[in-house]
Amino acid sequence: MFEFVRTHNRLLFFVLVLLIFPSFVFFGVQGYSRYNDASTAAVARVDGQKVTRAEWDAAHRRQVEQMRNQAPDIDVKLFDSPQARRETLDQIVRERVLFAATARAHLSVSDERLMRELRSIPQLAALKRPDGSFDVAAYKVMVESQGRSTEAFEAGLRQDLALRQVLGGIEGSATPAAASGRAALDALLQQREVQVLRFDAKDQRAGLSPTDAELAAFHQANEAEFRAPEQATIDYVVLDIDALKAQVTATEEDLRKYYQENAARYTVAEERRASHILVKAPKDAPADERQKAKAKAEALLAELRKNPAAFADLAKKNSDDPGSAERGGDLDFFARGAMVKPFEDAAYAMKPGEISNVVETDFGYHIIRLDAVRGGDRKPFEQVRAEIEAEVKKQLAAERFAKEAEQFTNLVNAQGDSLDPVAAKFGLKKLTATVQRTPQPGASGVLASPKLLEAAFASDAIKNKLNTEAIEIGANQLVSARVVQYQAARVMPLSEVQAQVRERVITKQAAARARQAGEAKLAAARAADDKTGLPAPILVSRGDAQGQPRAVVEAALRADPAKLPSWTGIDLGDTGYAVLRVAAVKPKDPASPEYAALLPRVTQAWAAAETQAYLKALERRYKAQVDDAAAAALPASAPGSN
Repeated sequence: MFEFVRTHNRLLFFVLVLLIFPSFVFFGVQGYSRYNDASTAAVARVDGQKVTRAEWDAAHRRQVEQMRNQAPDIDVKLFDSPQARRETLDQIVRERVLFAATARAHLSVSDERLMRELRSIPQLAALKRPDGSFDVAAYKVMVESQGRSTEAFEAGLRQDLALRQVLGGIEGSATPAAASGRAALDALLQQREVQVLRFDAKDQRAGLSPTDAELAAFHQANEAEFRAPEQATIDYVVLDIDALKAQVTATEEDLRKYYQENAARYTVAEERRASHILVKAPKDAPADERQKAKAKAEALLAELRKNPAAFADLAKKNSDDPGSAERGGDLDFFARGAMVKPFEDAAYAMKPGEISNVVETDFGYHIIRLDAVRGGDRKPFEQVRAEIEAEVKKQLAAERFAKEAEQFTNLVNAQGDSLDPVAAKFGLKKLTATVQRTPQPGASGVLASPKLLEAAFASDAIKNKLNTEAIEIGANQLVSARVVQYQAARVMPLSEVQAQVRERVITKQAAARARQAGEAKLAAARAADDKTGLPAPILVSRGDAQGQPRAVVEAALRADPAKLPSWTGIDLGDTGYAVLRVAAVKPKDPASPEYAALLPRVTQAWAAAETQAYLKALERRYKAQVDDAAAAALPASAPGSN
């Protein structure tokens, strides 16, 4: 048999091709196509170009990663929802619309505009040297530390600036007409002169004593108010750096070694105070001009060699640095990196009281006197010992955590009916808490983790009362929990909540009394515009409610100005009833400070509205459409998954 195979291997090869190739074509390729079709299916189209599911998923993952970088403790599952994913898709569509508009309008960004934008970024503005030049090397280091090349960063910024041009004209020029601006502000600031007579429910409680039948009826009709939420009592243990720090010991040798290896951290930066005389000669000045400046500096230096005490007077009379000349050339203290390099090198090579030779920089020629030196001293070990011990123990705990995390995970699974073994093994304290499916107000730390609560309320954890898996709820932080007692959501019986039900029924009955009294007063007063018993008039507006409920203010502002005085009644729910008389309209003075302060906000809101309208018009122009059915049908990938 094997001899036949060796002799006829070419024939056998062709047989295998005939058998395997058709099955690959009809099954393998078809399966691949189905996969490929799913990832490249269009969920939206803009200007004839489709947005695929793969692009959508990738964009959503990037957004989740950005949020994770900004807030490492955030639960990324919050972004794994149809609403969050749809917001990402809508953002992609908007960007594609702006890309299309940019391309059609041939918008571009010049190198000069790009450089101005770079220098306006606060983090990059700090890289400006004292002479006004830009520290390109530091810029590259800063950008590359974020995992991007300067070319990619600048390309992205250039693209962003181009996109901004599409909407920038609308945002910058949208200003409401004077009449429209006044109308908008008048609606906000207009005042109404009103009289409000309150009938408070709290004043109507006397003598109310609901029957057992009334209590039972209210309880039955409002069961949702007396529903106890699902809850569980859990035991849990936490393995983290803080727990392990208490168990590690840092030797004296470890502490002193750390002190030596990190000497720079405990050394005060050296600063130097110097004075100078500058003979100005820019680097692009003609050679003869620079030579004259150098000769002047040499002459001044020769004079100083003869009389060093004349430095301040010579600086005041001859220095071309106006900022320091009036102070006798004093530049105050400065650290390394604050001055141009030739100046810094000279100053840091001198001793206090020493006067330098002529130093050439791009600004001209300097004569430098070193006045004082401070810093450069290392803090004594004993002074920083506690700080070092805390840091070393933290590092040792982190190393131990890396080794023991796997053991912790294995042990909570292997002995799943109790947390006692894992607590004993790692010297952890077993804690107990009563929790619900979502973090409760005021919850913090472990009990505020949605991951832990989701695991605790999983059906298997509730039914079998086994340990949850080790859950990573933060950096170097693992937790496992076990349900000790579970209580499903339930309606609490009347006997358990009778006091609450009684209070609610009395409140309702008192509110009904107040409403009845208020409606009677309204009917009598409205018939003859009878103001008897009404308090003094007050002025209310949306910005100043004068202590009145929002419902009263809104009712006052809804009154027709052409039909004043106007009477109305406002049901304030459980708090009571109000009778309202609107007597007059008092427009706000356009010259008032409030008016002037709010006008820019009206302009801003107007610009935002017009920008949105223009964006909608662009979406129609470039036929931007989201296929809702396709988007809903496609399964969402987990945030942050690869």
